[in-house]
Amino acid sequence: MSEAFYTDKARVRAAFERAATSYDSAAVLQREVSDRMAERLTYIKHEPAVILDAGSGTGYGAAQLRERYPNARVIELDLAAAMLKASRTKQQDDAGFFGRLLGKARSSWQVCGDLEALPLADQSVDMIWSNLAIQWVNVPDSVFAEFRRILKPDGLVMFSTLGPDTLQELRTSFAGVDGATHVNQFIDMHDLGDALVRTGFGEPVMDMDKIVLTYDDARGVMQDLKAIGAHNATGGRGRGLMGKHAWQQVCAAYELRRRDGKLPATYEVVYGHAWFGRPKQQANLLPDGRQVIEFKKPGQVPR
Repeated sequence: MSEAFYTDKARVRAAFERAATSYDSAAVLQREVSDRMAERLTYIKHEPAVILDAGSGTGYGAAQLRERYPNARVIELDLAAAMLKASRTKQQDDAGFFGRLLGKARSSWQVCGDLEALPLADQSVDMIWSNLAIQWVNVPDSVFAEFRRILKPDGLVMFSTLGPDTLQELRTSFAGVDGATHVNQFIDMHDLGDALVRTGFGEPVMDMDKIVLTYDDARGVMQDLKAIGAHNATGGRGRGLMGKHAWQQVCAAYELRRRDGKLPATYEVVYGHAWFGRPKQQANLLPDGRQVIEFKKPGQVPR
């Protein structure tokens, strides 16, 4: 594996441990993508009893899952224990004093663990939800194989991750400054779909959109990435601090991207879902065997 793609998992864990208290203030993208995923659930017929939120962060997605599936048990799993603690604190705060006193706080089960080695039993969950977490792993096949292992027959996996065009403006601005990698690399949507098929999932549905955040300056982009724990964790990263002259070069290159007074930061968001063990006759199939699930905009009348 190229160093540009290799992720130092210990560095990822440490970054997210440090970012737990600042994460919610900067996680605009993560909440937006979670909202879009939750909207898609409206059009999927599935009533899971046990749900794994794989890479749960501070619990935004888990709260949406508890709201949508009030009778389900939601398991929050994250690599960073501090993220799980932040989620637990929010749940207690939302319940209020009397809610906690009366035992009415709706809490999730929590597990600190690695997506590539899930500490859960075989065929123990009905659905896996993973919002913007898979991009931190090294081998997608190993994650999807773990997902398949813990899913019950007819189980659903739904995830989002980042594609190769993510932070293209920042990556281009760093190009030529030195020989190190400064921005994490991300796997193409089609390669992820192939990995799902290789690991036994049937007829995966993949799609992509782009979300552009805007900033006043390049430092603001870097500060937001730091606040959510999204540090450069590639094997080919530089080991020392960047000099003032090099940073000025980066900022000057980024300035060429300024539009309408703002600097853009593009995120290529990849969405995927697939079923494990669902018989084809139960799926909505085209004549050539492809599965189709139609996502409609709110208020759109079904055809």
